[in-house]
Amino acid sequence: MSTPTSGTASHVWYGAFELKRSYQRNLAKGVLGAAALHLAILGGYLAYQWMKERADANLDAPSVIIKSMSDIAPPPSMTAAKPQVNVQEPNIQPPSIGIPTPVPDEQVQEDVHFATREELAQLSAPIVSAETGNGKDSVVVDIPLEEYFPTPDEFVAVQEMPTLIKKEDPVYPQVAQLTNREATVWIKALVDKEGKVREARVAKSSGMNVGFDEAALEAAYKNIYKPAIQNGKPIAVWVTYPVEFKLK
Repeated sequence: MSTPTSGTASHVWYGAFELKRSYQRNLAKGVLGAAALHLAILGGYLAYQWMKERADANLDAPSVIIKSMSDIAPPPSMTAAKPQVNVQEPNIQPPSIGIPTPVPDEQVQEDVHFATREELAQLSAPIVSAETGNGKDSVVVDIPLEEYFPTPDEFVAVQEMPTLIKKEDPVYPQVAQLTNREATVWIKALVDKEGKVREARVAKSSGMNVGFDEAALEAAYKNIYKPAIQNGKPIAVWVTYPVEFKLK
């Protein structure tokens, strides 16, 4: 502390050391106060979460009050009988095609039967009957070959394709005539072993909604063919042909 030598009033002047000491003391108090406040907030939040978890755990746990030993249910039996389900097997003998019969090794014979295309097609629902004769049981598979029809995309090897005997000309649609439209429709028809058309569908449409496809289909069912020949016998096959609509 210093005292001035001139002037009428007396003043007390503090140096830099006193100011720095008071500044550092106030700064330390502020930092400690802020830290204590943050710790109090964090501690309160953690305490709240812990109390909430304890409360939730107490709510989830069911409370069971047992007054006597008779209130305790007996444990489930480990040897409880399982429910019996009666399953009645169908009384259908499997076909003999492709099913091996176990025999001793010394009696093995090379007897292999390959199913034909018609037999494989009818295996999904064959007619099976059991016959007994000469003290032995046998299984007879009745497969009606005359009722088999190939699918439109199935390849069938034939010696002669169907030949058109009677051709039905389609009726030219009236709307197409009035609008002067011409087109070509491709028809795929199933010709059975009698030469009749069992099914017909449009293989390639005309692309016009004026009645060309309908007229070609209607005429396809009226055509009569000489059936296709395979191994000297008539069979059912699919044929594809164009139907042209042209104005005269």
